[in-house]
Amino acid sequence: MIAPQTIVMRGRSFSYMDFGGPGHPVVALHGTFGRALQFGQLAQRLAPDYRIIALDQRGHGLSEQGGTFSRSDFVADAAEFIRRLELAPALVIGHSLGGVNAFQLAAWHPDLVRAMVLEDTPVVTDASELTQPVVDTTGWPPPAATRQKLAQSFAAMEMPAFGYFMDSAVERDGTWTMCFNYADMMATQYGNVGRWWDDWLGSAQPAALLHGALSPLLSAQLAAGMTAERPGTELVEFPGCGHWIHRDDPSGHALAVRTFLDRVQA
Repeated sequence: MIAPQTIVMRGRSFSYMDFGGPGHPVVALHGTFGRALQFGQLAQRLAPDYRIIALDQRGHGLSEQGGTFSRSDFVADAAEFIRRLELAPALVIGHSLGGVNAFQLAAWHPDLVRAMVLEDTPVVTDASELTQPVVDTTGWPPPAATRQKLAQSFAAMEMPAFGYFMDSAVERDGTWTMCFNYADMMATQYGNVGRWWDDWLGSAQPAALLHGALSPLLSAQLAAGMTAERPGTELVEFPGCGHWIHRDDPSGHALAVRTFLDRVQA
């Protein structure tokens, strides 16, 4: 089993997972409520040609909690991570929040990014595009005596992609809880609300936009518009998939990532 590693960057402690292997390194950035270990299956499918190195972004996974959660915070963390591990110019994969971080990183630090794969990442995240830009964590389940009881509490909320959230369940001091702080997740979401067209159009690196046809966060119209407006961007559609394409269609997701990265490398 791959053990998480720790790195101190910009005065904060971060956890990350290097899934190893001889392949070309790929930096992976998860979505809100996610964590690095969720890239494990993709790492297996891309090995041995690619080596996934996934960061627990601020407030997520086993990384330090608290502080601020602005756009500049997330992008600066990713930039420092790539510099410290000497991965530039990096291939970058981002899901949702991680995708916004990726294309802003490409725009603000073009020397650090070679190409990027964005999984169901909208360029507009405010109320003009989304019916619920921020998921309210008020009233979410408190710590439970067992993982099963915590899972039952989340299941009762009828949350989509239930397993995605339960990936962040950890045991601490004899009880089971989420590894993230609910207030941090609210701050993360509020910091990600906006219209990021300038950043999206401000980069020139090759990009693949993966779109789940059933996604409530990225409409077909916006996905098509993002692709048409930005040169060097290709759109890959996933019929029957929602926002979490890597969970809905793991093999198809991995194939799309591999196909794009192979073409960039060639």
